[in-house]
Amino acid sequence: SFGGGWTLMKLLPTIHAPSDLKNIPDAQLPELCQEIREEILEVTSRNGGHLAPNLGVVELTVALHKVFSMPRDKIVWDVGHQSYVHKLLTGRLDRFPTLRQYGGLCGFPKRTESEYDCFGTGHSSTSISAALGIACARDLAGDDYNVIAVIGDGALTGGEAMEGLNNAGDLHKKLIVVLNDNEMSISKNVGALSSYLTELRTDPTYSRVKTEVEGFLKSLPSIGSSVARAVGRLKDSFKYFFVPGMLFEDFGFKYLGPVDGHDLPALMETFEKAKQLDEPVFIHVLTTKGKGYKPAEERPNAFHGTGPFDIATGKKFSNPQAPATYTKVFSDALVELGEKNRKVVAITAAMPEGTGLDVFGKYYPDRFFDVGIAEQHGVTMGAGLAANGYHPLVALYSTFAQRAFDQLLHDVAMQNLPFTLCLDRAGLVGDDGSTHHGAYDLSYLRLMPNMVMMVPGDENELRHMLKTSLEYNGPSVLRYPRGSGLGVPLDPEIHTLPIGKSKRLREGSQIDLWAVGTMVDTARKTADLLEKQGLSVGVVNARFVKPLDREALEAASHTVKLLVTLEENSLAGGFGEGVLDALNRMGRLKECRVLNLGIPDLYVPHGKRELLLRDLKLDPEGAADTILQAWKEEL
Repeated sequence: SFGGGWTLMKLLPTIHAPSDLKNIPDAQLPELCQEIREEILEVTSRNGGHLAPNLGVVELTVALHKVFSMPRDKIVWDVGHQSYVHKLLTGRLDRFPTLRQYGGLCGFPKRTESEYDCFGTGHSSTSISAALGIACARDLAGDDYNVIAVIGDGALTGGEAMEGLNNAGDLHKKLIVVLNDNEMSISKNVGALSSYLTELRTDPTYSRVKTEVEGFLKSLPSIGSSVARAVGRLKDSFKYFFVPGMLFEDFGFKYLGPVDGHDLPALMETFEKAKQLDEPVFIHVLTTKGKGYKPAEERPNAFHGTGPFDIATGKKFSNPQAPATYTKVFSDALVELGEKNRKVVAITAAMPEGTGLDVFGKYYPDRFFDVGIAEQHGVTMGAGLAANGYHPLVALYSTFAQRAFDQLLHDVAMQNLPFTLCLDRAGLVGDDGSTHHGAYDLSYLRLMPNMVMMVPGDENELRHMLKTSLEYNGPSVLRYPRGSGLGVPLDPEIHTLPIGKSKRLREGSQIDLWAVGTMVDTARKTADLLEKQGLSVGVVNARFVKPLDREALEAASHTVKLLVTLEENSLAGGFGEGVLDALNRMGRLKECRVLNLGIPDLYVPHGKRELLLRDLKLDPEGAADTILQAWKEEL
């Protein structure tokens, strides 16, 4: 464990590329691992980041780079939040203090950042599919390098991971899959596959017995095909007798392990063996999430993704005066509403704490389901509940809901089922960057018939929209941002809102600002700035993206010359385009010009949210400047 002072780093600064690692004697590798842990701990304590996953893969990553030859050999990191060690060993030590900062290193693998990042990641369960594609490209080109996919046991529960395993075993390509088994994703893993891995993990006889049985069978003389077939069946019988299942070998992989993920000699020996095999290999590695830092070992979920913290105590820096987060307000409201409505069932995909559903699960355990990293399954499971008299609420981060597009369209909306989709972390999420921004949900959900879409302007409105959604007899979505609310007082009673009705916050005769979600507060501040320029500016909290308040829109188009929409979502297909289309169908665009403000046609990088909004001109000053220019063109 780390104490108060740091030892002088000696080895890590000498590594400018993985080839330098090969010059370090094996006996000194533990010292290097210690230095890596210290560097990761120091930087993440300042910047925040994914601490526990990276501390758990230090020896694993060092062994991979020691045995294989990157960038000729290729490593695909599933999710990629555990790639900090990889970055340190591939020439990025000098930039590592900029990790997850505006203009600095990305917290995930990124092809444009380094030749050692062979595939960009950010969402789970994709590594085996990508690695298999790379292996196919290698074989088509007549090359012979190694391809390694590193996947966690949580990500292995994702459907795409199973699809990748199935296809890889069938194609029988030379491919190495390393399972980083730490019994965790963000929260404790659940499901049958997790139980299966636990049995493998706790069966000390497996590797020895498997080797001895195979050795015995190989020693038998060849005495005819019928006996050979019998021997094959005998071998299978021994395997299935001693092991609770040979799942990975049945998929067509050579299984190696379990291997202690913090034992460097054992890891390197296993990787060297895998290099020699011309077939799919599955290496089961056991690691401890948060290894080497006691607070992270004791509370790995709390240090999976963390903000800045004090190294000595593990205590996170926070503002005790900050308003409650949207997630907390949502969680409390759901518990209150769930007590009154016993038909409400809550589902999440491996994110009970992150979505706030863990509290609902404690109060109503029989009505709470964590399906693991399986968004598609979770949505359709909810549809099954909805088709049989219950009202499922599926809570996901906006960026991960994208994975269940077809299920939402086909299984939920098409059947017009009573179903609530709650999208946490909607809009720009900041330091996690382009793979995690919830910038597209309004666009891809707006195209779905039957879908009602609500976006609260503050945390109090979130509560009322939640009740509205749970009492609506059809599919609806409720999206809200990461972080603290505005600090508005909460009404004593939660009530429903009239569906499709906006709320006017300010009157104006020249310009009307129609905003949803976080942009409602921005619209208020933007109106203040514009009024200082002598303009009369109205503000409307649209509340509903679908259905739109067409009556209020038409009335506004008769009052003002410029109607501006503001959203923290992609402009393509979003709220603004819906308003533009509605006014066009009304024939109002000749008298009232429409200006849409939102996220343009690009992937927004990582950085503090306020800096990203500034760059996109979605802060009050930027929005006011854009609107003022448009007004001048109108004159």
